[in-house]
Amino acid sequence: MTREAKPIRHRSHNKTVAAAALFLMPFFALRAAPAETCTTQSQMQPAERDTLAGAARSLALKIQAADLAGVRANTIAEFASSFDGIGNTISSTAPHLKSGTPVVEQVYLLDASANKRNPDGSSPDAQFDCTLNKSAAEADFTIASLPPGRYAFTLVRFTGESPWLVSFLLRQQTPASPWQLAGLYPKAATVAGHDGLWYWTQARSLSAAKQPWNAFLYFGQARQLLQPAPFVSSTHLEALRTETASAAPPALANGIGPDNPLVIKAADGAEYRFTSLYPDNTLDKEKPDVAAHIKVDSLGDANTARARNLAAMSALLAAHPELRTAFHGVWIFSDAPGQAPVANEAAMNEIH
Repeated sequence: MTREAKPIRHRSHNKTVAAAALFLMPFFALRAAPAETCTTQSQMQPAERDTLAGAARSLALKIQAADLAGVRANTIAEFASSFDGIGNTISSTAPHLKSGTPVVEQVYLLDASANKRNPDGSSPDAQFDCTLNKSAAEADFTIASLPPGRYAFTLVRFTGESPWLVSFLLRQQTPASPWQLAGLYPKAATVAGHDGLWYWTQARSLSAAKQPWNAFLYFGQARQLLQPAPFVSSTHLEALRTETASAAPPALANGIGPDNPLVIKAADGAEYRFTSLYPDNTLDKEKPDVAAHIKVDSLGDANTARARNLAAMSALLAAHPELRTAFHGVWIFSDAPGQAPVANEAAMNEIH
């Protein structure tokens, strides 16, 4: 199977937004007393909490109905005027929500109205540290280039046979204004019928069974499911990050990327430079796939690119055969400078 691949974005997000009690702790930096404040739902007045929950549920129902006009009418002006990206996301998400029932699980009030723009007129980064129920647990939001203002983060779970999570960043122009959409983050809550906690538990078992590559990728799958948006963090997800790092195979201990690829040598002497390795559920099979990017100087024609991708799959599985037991198949993306990536997928029994 072949698909056109989009470039992978590595932890860099300009847009602005947590599974209940499963947020990461922030990465702390020395700074002056923050101008940003966070109010959790337990600290809100009932009317304020109900207003936020109502706004989130109303938007969720519109997305479920693929009501693009209705969502656009409730979107902040700068996004409503360029709505194609959000509209495409709604259109691709709505079918997954069709039979679900929306339940608002979390609401946070994120107030950055006291922030000041940078001297060049750009918006500063904002960090909201939210203590949960006066405990040591935290939910935190580190949002790049956030214009000063009054925001809220809400998490809506669609229950049903295939549960989904839809997170919103909302903005309120004035205290009397309605809450409007300022960021949309939908995602499946399960992969192959299992949630993030299941993958976390399985990863521990795989690690104990001396299958570090399977464990590393299952820890990654757990994180994908449990982190609602890349700028959201929590105590529990920090624990997951630490556990993932400690269980990583030695070859990945220092990370993997274009500047430090994982080099795998095939039986014929060919070398493949892997720049990323992660789980993928595009095909919605009984198990996730392994997805990997390889760095090449030139893609060549379609047949050349496909043959190289299949050879890279074989080399990966020959080097780490344990992957055959925990995954459905392998995606390989070939990345060449100035060219769109080329991707191929094959099931494990098709890779020799």
